[in-house]
Amino acid sequence: MTARHQKRNPAHERQRYLFIRILEACNADCFMCEYALSRDGFRFSAEDFAQLLPRAAEAGVGYVRFTGGEPLMHKDVVELVRLGSAAGMKMSLITNGMMLPRQVERLAAAGLAQVIVSLDGGSARTHDVYRRSPGMFDNGLSGLRAAAGLGVLPRVNSVVGPHNYREMPQLQKVLTEAGVHQWELSALKLERTIRYPDPDHVRAVCDPLYDADPEKLLIPLGKRFYGDTPEEQQRYFGESVTPRAAGPQCHVVDDVIYLDGKYGRAYACSCLPHREGEELGGAPLREGGVIRLDTPTFRAHVDFFREEGPRSCNGCSTTAAGYSDDVARLGSAEPWQY
Repeated sequence: MTARHQKRNPAHERQRYLFIRILEACNADCFMCEYALSRDGFRFSAEDFAQLLPRAAEAGVGYVRFTGGEPLMHKDVVELVRLGSAAGMKMSLITNGMMLPRQVERLAAAGLAQVIVSLDGGSARTHDVYRRSPGMFDNGLSGLRAAAGLGVLPRVNSVVGPHNYREMPQLQKVLTEAGVHQWELSALKLERTIRYPDPDHVRAVCDPLYDADPEKLLIPLGKRFYGDTPEEQQRYFGESVTPRAAGPQCHVVDDVIYLDGKYGRAYACSCLPHREGEELGGAPLREGGVIRLDTPTFRAHVDFFREEGPRSCNGCSTTAAGYSDDVARLGSAEPWQY
């Protein structure tokens, strides 16, 4: 084991994040999502999660986030949250919000610590069109308010592109008034070039989001979705390359394990499973039928993207890039910053 790997042990000062795609089924019709209206039958089981939890604890995991598809369509999602919470994990899930108002009380009682709702417009008039799902905006906001009242940290993730960047100032006000505590803006990522007719207008509209007084308005997490530096912004607007972790290394891969339960693969970042050519990347979740984390195959995967991520990745999220830069600069990151 190398000196670098010796640093990855339970005494490591940063707790790791474990993302688990627990299903692919979804009740939304979002134009940019590969799982829109999916009726796939896969479900990550409570039995699988119970087997996984001791391995996760050994690997230094402190945060678990369920993703989909739409996690609230999983009939055992409350039990999954309860199992993780009972094992000492801080539990989170990301949802489109449609089903959240009628499930949030049970989720909070099971130990949910954070809920993330996807909202892309400043009102139902726009968001529900982008997501092609009437009622989704109002249900999402209602669920977020209820979550906050139950002691669950409320967060919003927004996918931003040429179609909706003008909506972000209004959404910032709505989320501030709703008591949302965290907000991620990440760039729209499609398998084609994303062009903005006027990058200067994007900056004029969106720079004030990040430069606002945090005592008055909710400030987005991480990097600007179009980049913080002139070099990042040139790559984004000119080449559709989203902002990456600053070099020389990406620190996210040391702190994240992403599991795709359906295909039994583990990745070192939540962005990597969506990266072109990585469909069978990462490492097997099971060896000899037994769930294993931090195997030699997984560590080799981590080592590669630690060195190459800042130079080769496209599709990085603003929170991933910002998290890595915080760790590089400060040696740590605040809880739930990813």
